[in-house]
Amino acid sequence: MFRNKNKVIGITGGKGGTGKSTMSVAIACQLSKEGKKVLLVDADVDCPNDHILLDIKRYLEKVVEQRIPQWDFEKCTKCGLCGDVCNSSAIISIKDRRPIFSKQQCNGCGACKLKCPSQAIRWDKKEIGRIYNGRKNKIDLLSGELKVGEPVSEFIVNSLVELIKEEKDKYDFVIMDTAAGIHCPVVVALENCDKVIAVTEPTTLGAHDLGLILALVEKIKVDTDIIINRFDIGDIELVESVASKYQAKIIANIPYSKDIFLSYTKGLPIENDEIKRLTKMICE
Repeated sequence: MFRNKNKVIGITGGKGGTGKSTMSVAIACQLSKEGKKVLLVDADVDCPNDHILLDIKRYLEKVVEQRIPQWDFEKCTKCGLCGDVCNSSAIISIKDRRPIFSKQQCNGCGACKLKCPSQAIRWDKKEIGRIYNGRKNKIDLLSGELKVGEPVSEFIVNSLVELIKEEKDKYDFVIMDTAAGIHCPVVVALENCDKVIAVTEPTTLGAHDLGLILALVEKIKVDTDIIINRFDIGDIELVESVASKYQAKIIANIPYSKDIFLSYTKGLPIENDEIKRLTKMICE
C-alpha cells in the first residue's frame, strides 16, 4: 500500500498502449485537485506525450549532451584498433587509413579511447536530447525528449532523475511516466521511484508483459501495485493470475468508456470515481 514516504511514484507498463500516460496525467491532475503540489515527469523520452495530453506549452530547461571521441590525426597511426572495438559500428577503420566516424551511432562507451595505443583520441561532445519544463492547472511538468536518430535514451532519463533529486522536496508527489517495456531507460526510471504502479490490460499480451515488469521491479526491490485499464473488455483472470504470482495488488479497475475516449481526444485528463478513489488512497 501507499505510505507517506512514497513521494516519487512511477507509472509503467510492460507493453505500450495500456494507458500509462493517460493514467499518469489523470492521477497528477486529481492529486492537484486534492490540493497537493505535483511534479509530472514524462520519462518516455523516445515518444513524450504528456504535454500533448495536458495541452502544455513546453520551454527549454536543459540540453543533454554525451561524450564522443575526437581524433588527433597527427598522433593517429592508422592501426585500425579503434574500429575493431567499436560495438556500435560508429567507427569504420581500415589499417593504414584514417578512421571514419559516425557520431550519430556513437554511444560514448569509451572503448576506442582505451584501446588507442598512441593516445590520439580525446573527448568531444554532442547534443543527444533536451529536457523541457511547463506548467498548467497547478501541475509542473518536466519532459525529456531524445534527439531523432540518437541511440541512448537512458542518458536523457538520467538527466531527468538528477533534476527530480534536486526538485522533489518542493512537491508532495512526483509522478513519473516511464517508457513501455523493460529496457534500460525504464530501469533507470523505476530504480529511482519509491513506489510503482503498473498499468496493464486484460489480454494475453498485456498479462505477459505485466509479468515481465513485475519480475523487473521484484529484482530492483520497489513495491508495485496494478491498475487494469479497460478491465471489462477482456479476461481479467489473466491479470489476476500474474498478480498472484508476484504478490502484487490490483488497486483499480478502469472501465472501457466512450467518455474517457472523448476526454483523451480533447486533451482533457480523465476523471471518474475510480481515479478519485485511487488518488485518495495515494494521499492517505
